[in-house]
Amino acid sequence: MKLSDLTTLRVGGDAADVLEPASPDELLAAVRETWATGDEWLLLGGGSNVVVSDEGFDGTVIRVMTRGIERLDPETAAVRPSAYLGDRTVRLRVQAGEPWDALVDHTVRNGWAGIEALSGIPGSSGAAPIQNIGAYGQELGSSLVAIEFLDYLSGEIERIPAAALGLGYRTSLLKQGRQGLVVSIELELLDGAADGPALSSPIAYEQLATSLGVRIGDRVPLDDLRATVIALRSSKGMLLDPNNQDSFSAGSFFTNPIVSENFARRLPAAAPRWPTSPEERPVAVPLGQTPAVPTVAGEYQVKLSAAWLIEKAGIFRGFSLPGSHAAVSSRHTLALVNTGGATADEILQLARYVQTRVFAEFGVRLQPEPVLIGLAL
Repeated sequence: MKLSDLTTLRVGGDAADVLEPASPDELLAAVRETWATGDEWLLLGGGSNVVVSDEGFDGTVIRVMTRGIERLDPETAAVRPSAYLGDRTVRLRVQAGEPWDALVDHTVRNGWAGIEALSGIPGSSGAAPIQNIGAYGQELGSSLVAIEFLDYLSGEIERIPAAALGLGYRTSLLKQGRQGLVVSIELELLDGAADGPALSSPIAYEQLATSLGVRIGDRVPLDDLRATVIALRSSKGMLLDPNNQDSFSAGSFFTNPIVSENFARRLPAAAPRWPTSPEERPVAVPLGQTPAVPTVAGEYQVKLSAAWLIEKAGIFRGFSLPGSHAAVSSRHTLALVNTGGATADEILQLARYVQTRVFAEFGVRLQPEPVLIGLAL
């Protein structure tokens, strides 16, 4: 089977073998049996955040297709310390193969807030914590409680709390090298409909607030927020449309760079930037005493806009290299698209060109967001 048929970018050669276990037990058995052979293996969910080489994969591909959303014992739900008056928490266990946007739709229809701004993101729920997906001021990490994980080294299933996953901007310990299978994820959401109409979490992204006609920090009906996010993603070509080749992408191909505050000062004044808080130094405080104002471990880090850097480096929407079937999306410079018949090599050639132009102009090296299989950038 060609992996181009299993990925949203539609590139990738043949796989030596593809397994499609239907139930959680079958998935665990298939994974363990494959690991026992010592052969190469690849877990594949929705195929939305991956670029596979044209040579394919000389091993076993296991598609994670298990479905299911389970509401846990209501006694485990309590008032969150940061919850808004009247809001209570809801705990969910979600099987890894549940399509992410189907999960978001389910939560919105039930009046549960916490992941609504992540509407329209392709892929599977099990893949979500690997890179701590985020959009429009929300990240999975704010709602993730734990994952159920089958560890490659031990062969045992363990429950790993979110705090132990090393979640950061588009990263986690799972993305950085800890191998295994995310069997399910556990979420804690706010019951926004507990005492009235279902409302979203406070809006934390300027573009989203502007589109809704409200202010940062306001809450709006969940349905309205989801519809607005989907419309915004569609306008940027970030919704997969089988009838539109401009949507055949791996989503955002580059992450927003994070640089030092000192480096950010050297960029043009018009460059968008979002300061992030530096890490606080740990302080020992004697019992009964009030801790002093915390000190920080270093200077502030600043997140930049990769899209702005790309455009100001002279790469326009719809740009492609001569003779290539890979192109920058006509709607958003962060997406590289397959206009029809593109190879993985063509995608990587374009990505390298974008990296080179941005580095030459600003001294910033863009990092890829998708997982590269049999490829290096």
